Amino acid sequence: MALFSSLTPVFVAVLCVIIGFIIKNSQKKDESRSKEKRSDGGKVRPWVDEDLQDDTEINSKDNENDYEWLETEDEENLHHIPYTPHQYSASEILERSEKFYSLMNLRRSVRFISPEPVPREVINNVIRTAGTAPSGAHTEPWTFVVVTDADVKHKIREIVEEEEEINYKQRMGDKWVHDLKRLRTNWVKEYLDIAPYLILIFKQIHGVHPNGKKKTHYYNEISVSIACGILLAALQNVGLVTVTTTPLNCGPQLRALLQRPANEKLLMLLPVGYPTSDATVPDLKRKDLNDIMVNV
Repeated sequence: MALFSSLTPVFVAVLCVIIGFIIKNSQKKDESRSKEKRSDGGKVRPWVDEDLQDDTEINSKDNENDYEWLETEDEENLHHIPYTPHQYSASEILERSEKFYSLMNLRRSVRFISPEPVPREVINNVIRTAGTAPSGAHTEPWTFVVVTDADVKHKIREIVEEEEEINYKQRMGDKWVHDLKRLRTNWVKEYLDIAPYLILIFKQIHGVHPNGKKKTHYYNEISVSIACGILLAALQNVGLVTVTTTPLNCGPQLRALLQRPANEKLLMLLPVGYPTSDATVPDLKRKDLNDIMVNV
């Protein structure tokens, strides 16, 4: 009996080791099954863009010690100046608001873009206009990459179409693909070769000063999204068309192709030009004012 009592701790230790070994093997099998599912005809269909795992987030552990953050004490005493914009009469305000709405109500997403040349200064002006957007703490966290080189445009198309085919067949899911059918869209993006300009808009998740220190970019995605909206309005104003594309899982490859730094992440890609003479768009209707506005 004394011998059994003295051996009991040993039996317990051995039993714990055996149980631990069994649990560890079970976890490995589960991981192996998970990997098999991912490679088995795309049974796993993540909705989240893998670009979000691109390890360039502001709080990424790997980036915490890359640079020191720069305080903005030198900007605390920024000089303020009078602001006196032109004030329109009541009738002028109404007329201008109606005209601008009529102009913007004609805006459509157009996938049939002509190769006809567009003056470069026009593109410069619409991007200048986009750059007037408000941004968190006036950090202006945007980069507009304008591509005109035919070879680079084709490489962009190859990257986008390769990933988009996977998106349509695996990542997006049946419901998403079904909802797009009536719009007649697919992973073939001929306009990326044809459009005279491709504008790729990158959000800067943080800035980098010449001395290597980081600068915080507050609300960078919202700020850049506002700039994109202003850019769309500016394009409509000059009679150019585009289609807003957000290439799922293409960001890292396109950033590498265009040699953009790690603190920039792709937000939107816009093919820009004139519409073709035979361009068509879906016959869609916009929501009524009462469906989008609430009065309190």
